[in-house]
Amino acid sequence: METPVKIILQDMPHSDAIEGLIRKKAGHLEKYFSPIIGCRVVVDILQKHQHQGKLFNVKIELTVPGREIVITHDRHEDVNVAIRDAFDAARRKLEDFGRIREGKVKSHGPLASGRISRIFPDDGYGFIVSDDGRDVYFNRDNCSNPAFEHLDINQHVHFLIEEGEEGPQAKRVTLEKHGQE
Repeated sequence: METPVKIILQDMPHSDAIEGLIRKKAGHLEKYFSPIIGCRVVVDILQKHQHQGKLFNVKIELTVPGREIVITHDRHEDVNVAIRDAFDAARRKLEDFGRIREGKVKSHGPLASGRISRIFPDDGYGFIVSDDGRDVYFNRDNCSNPAFEHLDINQHVHFLIEEGEEGPQAKRVTLEKHGQE
């Protein structure tokens, strides 16, 4: 069953490419929970800081039996990254909702470790090279301790790995104890 998707682009021109990306990402959500009764996606531009350029906000409202799930992802200069991050968050919320409905408890694998290899503070994301050599994406929302703004290249961190649509992603990124001293 194809999920009905309503797309609203506010304060920005119509874009077939953006709408196509949203429809594709929305279509993938039924892999993680079904049925999705409705999906409303609002993309708008935040104009809070003129010196930072355009910052995009993506809000996804999913209607599932007995509940509405709302995801908001904002403050990203690349609309495609903002959409990707919002739909990754939607996928996680749908998976969690499905596990709760089925009475299953979410279990995490062992913590991985690695070093921060690249960080893009203005964009709110970075990459970790895990001890097994994988390049793992993380964003500001995945940092537990310290906050994203206090991380630096070459710091050793622990994290959980989840497979996202575009590869491995780090969750609950924390500095190693000796890295905080």
